[in-house]
Amino acid sequence: MRDGATPTLTTIVVDDEKLACDELSYLLMDFPEIEVIAGAANGLEAVDLIRKLEPDLVFLDVQMPGLDGVGVVRRLREMEAELPHFVFVTAYEQYAVEAFRLQAMDYLLKPVDKLRLAETIERAQRVVREKKPVEAPPPKAPGPLGRAAPRTKLLVRSQNHNFIVDANDVIYATIDDGMIVLVATNVEGASNYRTIEDLQANLDQDTFWRVHRSYLVNINRIKEVVPWFKSSYQLRMDDRRRTEIPVSRVQTRRLRELFKL
Repeated sequence: MRDGATPTLTTIVVDDEKLACDELSYLLMDFPEIEVIAGAANGLEAVDLIRKLEPDLVFLDVQMPGLDGVGVVRRLREMEAELPHFVFVTAYEQYAVEAFRLQAMDYLLKPVDKLRLAETIERAQRVVREKKPVEAPPPKAPGPLGRAAPRTKLLVRSQNHNFIVDANDVIYATIDDGMIVLVATNVEGASNYRTIEDLQANLDQDTFWRVHRSYLVNINRIKEVVPWFKSSYQLRMDDRRRTEIPVSRVQTRRLRELFKL
């Protein structure tokens, strides 16, 4: 979301019918406060894009094969992902109760009326504008011996073995089904840390960077900075799979400063 009195809402449109997706995206083009950054054709694709792009707003079709719109919201909650504001879009009225039970911001019937859409966007802007940013707690004063030295060794559980790896050999860490996974140069497996925040707090803050809610990367193991959707980037890491990791919007400024982009 951009700075300013009138917030620009980064938006994803999700519909398995391409014509419906294109029509809604076309309508949204008339609203300068909306920036459509991606579209998804099914629920699984929507979950992946929402986790990677962290949009402000998602227009979500209810009836889709496989994972439907309601399932998308539930899946994201199970993953403990950062939730955007959802607007359910459907040709059927009977899903409204379930939509609002999931705390949807609004519920639009197809074909979408432009005046009704304007009301939804105005409501979304108001909610985002009034939402106070969460401030980071002030740093704690160091104890008598100062801050604890960063960990130089980490335990990785893989195939019923407990491997000890050098922290500098860790390429990145991520969360998968509630478990912290470490990917190092020669081994990949589960960490004994319960959260990414806890892991980061025990590592060198100048080396390990929280580029996304779900990813912690070793900046010395970044292989390539890849331009992605509008003004966003992915990091291609130095592991065997050349994993591409999204950089959240709030971390894009640090990325530009770090690599002089």
